[in-house]
Amino acid sequence: MSRHAVLSAGSAAWRSLPCPRSELRLDLTLGCGQSFRWRETSEGHWTGVLGGQVWTLTQTDDRLWYHTYSMQPAAGDGRKKPKRAAVVKQEEPGEGQVSEVVTPVQDRKDQEALRDYFQLDVPLGQLYREWGNKDKHFRHTALTFPGSDVESTLRELGFGYRARFVQQSAKHILDTGGPDWLESLRDVPYLEAQSALRTLPGVGLKVADCVCLMSLDKPGAVPIDTHVWQIARRDYLPDLGSGHRSLTDRVYRDIGDFFRQLWGPYAGWAHSVLFCADLKKFQRLKPEEQLKAEEESTREAEEEARGKGAELGEGGGEIAVKRKRERT
Repeated sequence: MSRHAVLSAGSAAWRSLPCPRSELRLDLTLGCGQSFRWRETSEGHWTGVLGGQVWTLTQTDDRLWYHTYSMQPAAGDGRKKPKRAAVVKQEEPGEGQVSEVVTPVQDRKDQEALRDYFQLDVPLGQLYREWGNKDKHFRHTALTFPGSDVESTLRELGFGYRARFVQQSAKHILDTGGPDWLESLRDVPYLEAQSALRTLPGVGLKVADCVCLMSLDKPGAVPIDTHVWQIARRDYLPDLGSGHRSLTDRVYRDIGDFFRQLWGPYAGWAHSVLFCADLKKFQRLKPEEQLKAEEESTREAEEEARGKGAELGEGGGEIAVKRKRERT
């Protein structure tokens, strides 16, 4: 053959079977130094011999792709040709590649050969969880290899300090039970789901409530940040959390309970309306009279902040005003 198959050249000559990377990593399995009949012929493509055939393997996130080559007898060779039709696929002018027209029966046999060779019927994810539960060292190793580059990749994509939490939370979820564990939180009470989500690295009350409201069918969850705290104090409870300079867990729960009592079981939906209505990019949708009233309310809040700043000392009022402007 003139060159090895590459999936990016076109998938017509390739076949595939379901196989997520969590169950098989070709780069680790075939490149670990304990497999001697395979070599990497292109990036992510491995060519070797299995069951009397030459194969090229590669994979995507959820499928194992394979290409088999027809064996052509040498001139004068008295051996019979295989019972599969061989065709020549033109890749480039003057260059051809031997491919096959494979029957469904042969394709099933090829898939069975791959499944047997890589033991794909063994539930590797379940074994990892069992081994991790029994052996803390294995658990730590499995959580950091492979995938130790995930955090750096996420940082390159703009996740910033959240990259570490995303990676750690994903591993924690897989170790806890995977997607089934997350799905199970739909069927438990809101506070129980919130508490379970907070076991994930970097997940606090607000993020947990965002997931509860938007993904776990908990319409009573009210995500609260400093912006919502400002809305609550400006329009509902002027003295709420007045003794605190930051949004504490206690103040967070007080605001959420107040809105749940006011709005009922769909408080999270009502919260979303007020939150969006307060964003600058949506101000053009409001009547002019309402905008003037809100501007007046903002000026009063700034004057109040300056007054409190005077009590804190020189410059305190200006800082408080700037913080309020940033939140809006």
